[in-house]
Amino acid sequence: MQRPLPGWRAALFAVALSAAPPALAQSLQQRVEARLAQVGPGPRFGLIVLDADGRELVAIQPDERFIPASNTKLLTTAAAYTTFGDIDRPDGAGGAAVRLERNGGAVPDVVLVGNGDARLSSADDCLANCLATLADAVAARTRRVGDVVGDDSLFPDQRWSPGMSWNNIPTRSGTAISALSLDDNELPLRVVPTRPGAPPRVELLPYYRVDNRAVTVTGRETNLVVDRMPAGDLVRLSGTVAAGAAPELLRLGIDDPAHFAAWRFRTLLEARGVRVGGQVGVRHRPAGPLDDPKRRGGAPSPRPPRQAPLAKLIPPPLAADVVRINKVSQNLHAELMLRRLGLVSGTGSIADGVVAVQAMMERAGVPRTGWDISDGSGMSTYNRLAPRGVATLLRWIAAQPWGARWRETLPIAGVDGTLARRFGGTPLEGRLFAKTGTLNATNALSGYMTAKSGRTLIFSAYANDVPEGVTATKAMDEALALIAEGN
Repeated sequence: MQRPLPGWRAALFAVALSAAPPALAQSLQQRVEARLAQVGPGPRFGLIVLDADGRELVAIQPDERFIPASNTKLLTTAAAYTTFGDIDRPDGAGGAAVRLERNGGAVPDVVLVGNGDARLSSADDCLANCLATLADAVAARTRRVGDVVGDDSLFPDQRWSPGMSWNNIPTRSGTAISALSLDDNELPLRVVPTRPGAPPRVELLPYYRVDNRAVTVTGRETNLVVDRMPAGDLVRLSGTVAAGAAPELLRLGIDDPAHFAAWRFRTLLEARGVRVGGQVGVRHRPAGPLDDPKRRGGAPSPRPPRQAPLAKLIPPPLAADVVRINKVSQNLHAELMLRRLGLVSGTGSIADGVVAVQAMMERAGVPRTGWDISDGSGMSTYNRLAPRGVATLLRWIAAQPWGARWRETLPIAGVDGTLARRFGGTPLEGRLFAKTGTLNATNALSGYMTAKSGRTLIFSAYANDVPEGVTATKAMDEALALIAEGN
């Protein structure tokens, strides 16, 4: 039996143990693993942290593949800087245009042409990139037109990416993708409470019909449910809205953006005294084998011929759109960016965009086993990223001439974007710059942070298979705080 140490010797041993090297105390890796383990069974975590020289500080399943959710936008936006070069100039290529076509009739048809821009607006207070500017150009040329046609044939008709859940289609998160996009391809539905027991008043552009089954109530919070079947125009509104509450604003996804843009353009023309004698139509380009680089052997399919426009818009620089994509995680804009990447050497298809991403990943030294993507936004459940692959990409980005500008597009902990409400009041507030990711049972966070020592660390963290009711983000955030504190 071991005899207890005398008091003074025990105290001396305790002091020695506290000053012991990491091998005798619990290592940083062990403390991080212990914090993640507190979440309990179910979640599968992946994490890697590197210093600026690429030395690993912590690694937990770094080569496992995870559903990344909106961390996919890291690849899309970095590829934009890599592929397009100077994206700080006005976007002369992407702006929507309008042309008049004579098709044997007495009056011309109006064709609204999409060139892949994400920021075309029909808002009453629009100041730039405005659909009204194109309507003014038509009204100045003619007072009578035939059909109003929305042409989004620049891209193949791939409105949703493989692996996206169909139930997201009616929502703003899953609205359709089109080379002719307007107002973020969203339709705002305003719900105004009335008297208790009566249906609320709904305000919506008459592009959709509304089956209003909601009820105004007292003493309860607003709890509204909105649903619409894909390809349908009937919106079902149910639930309750609190009497006396402020109006509730819901945003609905649009299934055929080119048709909606043409429909909206018709209303603007008529408001300017232009008589529209025909119908609202669309011109899509069906997706086919030519839009898959694996099938066509690398040869791009021909793009549709374009006539000279009557008027064309010049949107703001693409760099400003990268900020919006990363800061607020805008899905539509990320998807359009991927398709525009695909125009560089292909047809503007999803697959062509992935080819551009692959070229970047090869330059960054990321192994092909470390990534797979099927979209540009992260809504696809087919996407997979490995923490080590993402950290390798982030370290490569930091060394690029545009790396600092790209990093500024990321949300800042406790300050803005999707990180505005995370890390507040902690040592990482204002010192962590990262892209978030949230999908069913999935959480992600990858980027850069400034450690206690002042040096920059690169990290990529994932949680997949998170059970209902379990919060993984808190554990991930505290694990990163531990690492920052220990470096």
